[in-house]
Amino acid sequence: MTGCPHLEQAASLARIAKARTAGCEECLQTGDAWVHLRLCLSCGHVGCCDSSKNKHATAHFHRSKHPVMRSFEPGERWAWCYVDEIGASLP
Repeated sequence: MTGCPHLEQAASLARIAKARTAGCEECLQTGDAWVHLRLCLSCGHVGCCDSSKNKHATAHFHRSKHPVMRSFEPGERWAWCYVDEIGASLP
C-alpha cells in the first residue's frame, strides 16, 4: 500500500476503532470549537485537526505515541501516520 507498516494496518483498524465521543474530547470539555475531527485507530480518541486552534489530534499522538489517525468526517476515507508522516486512502 504505502510502505508504512502503520498505515498497512490502518484499513483493518478503521473497521474496529470505536469513537469515544461524537466530537473532540478536549474541546467538548472546555467548550471550544473545532474545524475537522480525527479518530485515533489505536484507542478511539477523537481530536481536532491542525486547522483547529487546539490541534488535539496531534497532541494526542505526541502524548500517546499512537501512530495513525483517520478522518472522522462524513464521507472521508483516509488515514495519516504521524510516525512516517504519510497519508493513504482507506477502502
